[in-house]
Amino acid sequence: MRQILELLERDAQLSHDTIATMTGLPVAEVSEAIATWEAAGVIRRYKAVVDWDRVTDDPSLEEVTAFIDVSLSPARGVGFDDVAERIARFAEVRSVHLVSGTHDLRCTVIGRSIRAVSDFVSQKLSTIDRVQATATHFVLKTYKRDGDTFIDPEPDHRLPVTP
Repeated sequence: MRQILELLERDAQLSHDTIATMTGLPVAEVSEAIATWEAAGVIRRYKAVVDWDRVTDDPSLEEVTAFIDVSLSPARGVGFDDVAERIARFAEVRSVHLVSGTHDLRCTVIGRSIRAVSDFVSQKLSTIDRVQATATHFVLKTYKRDGDTFIDPEPDHRLPVTP
């Protein structure tokens, strides 16, 4: 069954028939498993992975991505969970992870500009109780995201072969 989830994670547009063919399972079993996972929240949603750097015709679509490392003081009984949940509710935040290392949380934040991300950090994130420090890292270029590479393939320089 894990194979079904991996296939959907790679390509959410695969039909149940195609998944059944690829896994060797009956279509009814594939459909039932997917419906069960959707109802249980295992499958959260289906999405497209967009290369925003290629969208150049509309300046209103431009955005800035930043990784923000957050240091917290833990609270008895909840650790970091309550602050992480609060941060996750902000519209600008795309992901929040509890991580090992120097900082406690790593957040992915999207804004319309560097100034918008800066304002988010200074006015919203830094003012949360128990946030001790933040470190912001702006994404300069994306090479791979969600398993998809954004690197153009090298052109084929081989000479054509004729009979």
